[in-house]
Amino acid sequence: METFIQLTVTGLANGAILALSALGFVIIFKATGVINFAQGYFLLVGAYLVWAGVVQFGMHWSMAVIVALVVAALMGVTTERFVLRPLVGENVISVIMVTIGLAFVLQGVTQFFWGTEPRAMPAFIPRGTIDLLGVPVSLNRAIAVVVAGAAFGALTLFFQRSRHGIAMRAVADDQQAAMTVGVSVRRVFALAWALAAISAVLAGIIVANLFGVSGEIALFGLLVFPVVILGGLDSVPGTILAGLIIGLLMSYTAGYIGGGLQQVIPFMLLVLILLIKPYGLFGEVRIERV
Repeated sequence: METFIQLTVTGLANGAILALSALGFVIIFKATGVINFAQGYFLLVGAYLVWAGVVQFGMHWSMAVIVALVVAALMGVTTERFVLRPLVGENVISVIMVTIGLAFVLQGVTQFFWGTEPRAMPAFIPRGTIDLLGVPVSLNRAIAVVVAGAAFGALTLFFQRSRHGIAMRAVADDQQAAMTVGVSVRRVFALAWALAAISAVLAGIIVANLFGVSGEIALFGLLVFPVVILGGLDSVPGTILAGLIIGLLMSYTAGYIGGGLQQVIPFMLLVLILLIKPYGLFGEVRIERV
């Protein structure tokens, strides 16, 4: 029972981080229709920004996080304005290749400034253990779940209560109708990329606190794809549920089977979902008449 509870907390923590990473992917796709293959590298940039702020520039960790989030928002807006906007109306393959190129650019930038050597993130998330049902579990994992949950709650309020959030939902549902009532679609696109970058940076900061700062964070970001395929490319609730499912599945596989199979399981699930339910658990089924 002790092992099961520990694996469950670990799986929920990893799943919450995965869902937070995938949320940005879903926001971009839902608002703009773009599949962003650079999402994992936004995580990497965020982790290095916070590390640099704390270690190289001597900032308090809270200030380093704020700076990283501001830089993330600017990075997202700049990407939309100067990289994606000129490609509006172009073939979807062209847009996909540009996001892949963006991933390599972000990788090159991080290697240019900080190299490839793994670095330890200053542990501003408390370590140690807490008792859960009489079983010791990692405190930093539990806090990761809480932080990810708070981020989801803040984004939910943004989409439901704020003017810009409602405008984003309108554009996601029908761009032409949104334009007729005065919604700036270009501004919504820029906001979508900014929010996606912010959510990815938050996830990257949490991952770095758990595992350290290295290029492995971008590989962790690759798990975004099984999450969004399972939950649905355009479904935020599906993304959250799928992240938790995959996180738990990986944790249980690592704990009870091992052998590195936990790294393969998400992609096996991805193939299975594509064969059985290609639109995911909650994705919108799109039927085009020709």
